[in-house]
Amino acid sequence: MRPALPPKTLGPLARRERNLAYAMLLPTFAIVMAVVLAPLLANFWISFKPVGLGDLRPASLFVNERLRGDLVAPGDVATLQYRVRNSSQDDPLRNAGFSDMLPAGFELAGDLDPRCTLDGRRLDCALGEVEPRYRASIEIEVTATEAYLADPEPLRAFEAVSRADAENILTSAEFTVENFERIFSADEFWHVLRVTIYYTIFATLGAIVLGLFAAQMLNTTFRGRTILRGLFLFPYVAPVIAIAFTWVLLLDPFSGTLNAILRQMGVLGEPINFLGQRAVPFDFFGLTFEFPVALTTVILIEAWRSFPLSFLFILARMQSIPSDMYEAAEMDGATPLQQFWYISLPQLVGILAILFLLRFIWSFNNFDDIFLLTGGAAGTRTLVVNVYEQAFAISNLGAGAAVAVVVFLVLLCFSLIIFRYSPQDEG
Repeated sequence: MRPALPPKTLGPLARRERNLAYAMLLPTFAIVMAVVLAPLLANFWISFKPVGLGDLRPASLFVNERLRGDLVAPGDVATLQYRVRNSSQDDPLRNAGFSDMLPAGFELAGDLDPRCTLDGRRLDCALGEVEPRYRASIEIEVTATEAYLADPEPLRAFEAVSRADAENILTSAEFTVENFERIFSADEFWHVLRVTIYYTIFATLGAIVLGLFAAQMLNTTFRGRTILRGLFLFPYVAPVIAIAFTWVLLLDPFSGTLNAILRQMGVLGEPINFLGQRAVPFDFFGLTFEFPVALTTVILIEAWRSFPLSFLFILARMQSIPSDMYEAAEMDGATPLQQFWYISLPQLVGILAILFLLRFIWSFNNFDDIFLLTGGAAGTRTLVVNVYEQAFAISNLGAGAAVAVVVFLVLLCFSLIIFRYSPQDEG
């Protein structure tokens, strides 16, 4: 048995070059890690917080100032009223208070509220601990002097400034697993997860199969091939809002083009609401199944919209395969199908695995297509749509972040499996 070779050591110059390279890459690495990890860590942080949309604005003290009474002659008495309230229904305030500048020409007409002090024209009121839903009114009687009446100063020339210390739930040390318990204990979550996996797998496979057929068709030279390649890119480069609106019009059950054509051909007796009908029953060898109409329609639209990317990747890989391999196979009597199966497909396995990974992740995270087409109704609600509904529709940011964490973990596990067992093409 040959003895193991000792590890190769770097010389002083090589070590300095290595350290210099690391030092030059460090800022880029730090920026990338901050851009990638900061939102991810923030999402994990929020998922363990009992936070709603209204909690993003911390509790504060609101002060409304007004003058009650008319001051038309020297010595007239009016009441300067400050109405204060805690903006939060749940959180208390500490060290609460406010300050204000009294207009020139005002004099006190009675005793000052014990919570307030007057230093020259500066009024300061300390309220201390303020409970949730706190409301109070502080009234100060004042009289007007001749100086005020000769040159009246608007009362609101100086706005009352409030102050208070409130606990921010996002930065507090309070954590809970209630968000995860709530989503995992709901039967709806597991249904949404099944719909998401079904949608993702079939949309991904549909996009790859369409891209494979398109690439195989355009891999040969013919007149007008360049124009056809440009047309094939239209679904991917067109604005998603325009595409969604077009499909909604085409599939409308009352005025849509597709329903009109199918009815004129005698295929349909009644129009089908492709984007609003959850399922239709059908019999297969004596067994009754439910065909998901809206979900299948959304999958087909997603496969059509995203196949151009697969088409470009696959076509680029096909064009790198040596043509003499096909010529030799043709001389041996191989049919076009055999050439595709035994020559093209083994060379495309690697790129197909990469495409499946990318398209799976993008389809799993797809939100705009589903939201614009169906809004998540009729059985098309996926986890990403659920994130939006939890966070913004019912204002539960914690639950929305918890669902987003589940999405991240599912995609992370899938990516690790693909990286571990991904096949390599023969090229």
